[in-house]
Amino acid sequence: MALETSGSVGKRAGIVPRFVLVRDDDARLVGAVPLYLKNNSYGEFIFDWSWANAAHRGGISYYPKMVAAIPFTPATGRRLLVAPDASDPDKITDQLIEGMRDAAAAEHASSIHVLFCTEAETVPLARHGLLSRLSLQFHWHNRTDPPYRDFDDYLSAFKSRHRKQVRRERHVAAAHGLTFKTLTGTEMDDVDWEALRDLYSANAAKHGGIEYLTPAFFDEIRATYAHRVVSTLAYLGDFPVAGTFNFEKGRHVYGRYWGCRAEYQMLHFELCYHRLIERAIARGCTLFEAGAQGEHKLKRGLVPAFTHSAHLIRHPGLATAISQFIDAEAEAVREQAATLAMESPFRSASDDAAEPSARDD
Repeated sequence: MALETSGSVGKRAGIVPRFVLVRDDDARLVGAVPLYLKNNSYGEFIFDWSWANAAHRGGISYYPKMVAAIPFTPATGRRLLVAPDASDPDKITDQLIEGMRDAAAAEHASSIHVLFCTEAETVPLARHGLLSRLSLQFHWHNRTDPPYRDFDDYLSAFKSRHRKQVRRERHVAAAHGLTFKTLTGTEMDDVDWEALRDLYSANAAKHGGIEYLTPAFFDEIRATYAHRVVSTLAYLGDFPVAGTFNFEKGRHVYGRYWGCRAEYQMLHFELCYHRLIERAIARGCTLFEAGAQGEHKLKRGLVPAFTHSAHLIRHPGLATAISQFIDAEAEAVREQAATLAMESPFRSASDDAAEPSARDD
């Protein structure tokens, strides 16, 4: 709702809500899909620009298209929403998927893209002709038996050289004379919220990116979901000079945006990873999704994790080509994940015998 009421989502952004709803015989809402009509592929993080270019070269209109996702948010979650007490959840799921197909036909959309859905959802989607696509992110997982006690306990699971690297990063970040705070949205004051908005804008401008979020979004999210926001902030005196904008729900943390007013060596790693992992451990969180891409996350303890999407291409020829691409891509993604896993910073049983303990380095 904050995205829509702030104008971050709508005609201005080329992303218009076209939600699919299912109601039972008593008019009670029992199913929904967050579906959007889009005339671009910005802010999706499951990239299909090459598909759009191929369609253009073949004289096929690729836009508009339908996207089922949370806008600008590369986080896994259910997209086929069914009421927990629904009497026939499978039937409602089928109705939701058929509803997406009907909406695509009504809007003359080239395709349907269900992004960052759960792996389980790919099964009914495939049954309705949507192609399952595999992608890769980097996620942090808490240890299960027992969970990490604190950040030092977490580092003790690292190989010696990687443990030393993280400690060095934290030492360099601390040597800038900045004050660090990790705050929830309800704990942040006006200065902090204004800084987050300005840092977001400055970072987008620095990298030539698009400001998906309007200034009004920060006011709206503060008024409605501040309890879900968590930020790691760095202050020079009383003034925030760097910070991150993240969300928490239950025992999961979702990293989103970062910005900095000046260059401070290692500060990005400190605020975007180390302090958020430290908080996750302290709160007993089980998962930290740090956003799209970024092999540099591996050395900070975020390991390869598969993410899923599903796609229906209405043009038969384009659908055949994309199907072949998706199959080849999935094989490459699995090979990449296996290669990256071998570079994990975590110790194996053989490492335990060959390397010094955390107390020795």
